Amino acid sequence: FAWLPRWKYAHRGLFSRDQSLPENSMAAFDSAIRAGFGFELDVAMSADHRLVVFHDDSPLRMCGVEGKIWAMTREEIDSLRLAGTSERVPAFADLLARVRGQVPLIVEIKSSPLRLDLCEAVAFALDSYAGPFCVESFDPIIVAWFRKHRPAMLRGQLACRGDKADSGRRFGWFLLRNLLTNALARPHFIAYQVNEANHPAFRLCRRLGAMTVAWTVRNEEEYATAAQWFDAMIFETWEGMPDWHPGSNG
Repeated sequence: FAWLPRWKYAHRGLFSRDQSLPENSMAAFDSAIRAGFGFELDVAMSADHRLVVFHDDSPLRMCGVEGKIWAMTREEIDSLRLAGTSERVPAFADLLARVRGQVPLIVEIKSSPLRLDLCEAVAFALDSYAGPFCVESFDPIIVAWFRKHRPAMLRGQLACRGDKADSGRRFGWFLLRNLLTNALARPHFIAYQVNEANHPAFRLCRRLGAMTVAWTVRNEEEYATAAQWFDAMIFETWEGMPDWHPGSNG
C-alpha cells in the first residue's frame, strides 16, 4: 500500500467552489486527472441496485429534487443534473472505465438501507479494476464487511466529531470519534477530520503506527496540520494553495 501516501487526493474530484464544475462529476474527475491528482469519490446504490457516484442521501442540495438516492431508480437518477449544469450523476462503472488506473482512487462507500448489497456490488466492480484504489466508510459495518469478504483490499475507517448528529446517533459518533469500532473493522488506515488531529484517540493510533489520511484540507492552517500529523491528505482548492507537483506528497 506504499502508493497511498505518495499522492494528494482531490475531494469529490477537482471541483470548483461555485459548483460550476460540480463535485462528483465526470468533469471534476477529469480535471483531477489532468492536474495529476488522485481523488476521493462517493459511491451509493439506487433502488434498482445500480452503483452511482453521489455524496448526499438526498439529491436536493446538488440537483434541487426531493427524495432519497436509494429510493430512486437509475433512470430517475439519470434525469438529474448536477448544480444546474449539464453534468449527470456518473455511474460507478463508467468512472472506473474512464480512470483506467491513471491516478489512485479513494472510494467512500455511503451507508444506506442497501449497505450490504452495496458492499457486494462495489467489491465486485473493484475485483476487476487494475488501478490503485482503497475503500473507506464512516459505517464500521461496511469496513468490517470488507475485512471479512475482501481482506486484501485496502480499507479505511472515516471518523469525525459528529456534532450535527441527532440525539439517537450521538453514541455511534462517539464510538467513531474515539476509534472504538476499530476492533470490529480492523482498518488499514484512519481517515480523520484534519482539525481533530489533537484528539487523544487519533494520536494514540498514530503512535501505534496506524496509517492516517486527513480530510478535508481547505486552507494553509489545515495543510500544515495535515503535513505534520498525517500520511496523506484529501483536499479542496483554496486561494494561494501550494503548487504541488503531480503525484507528489510534497
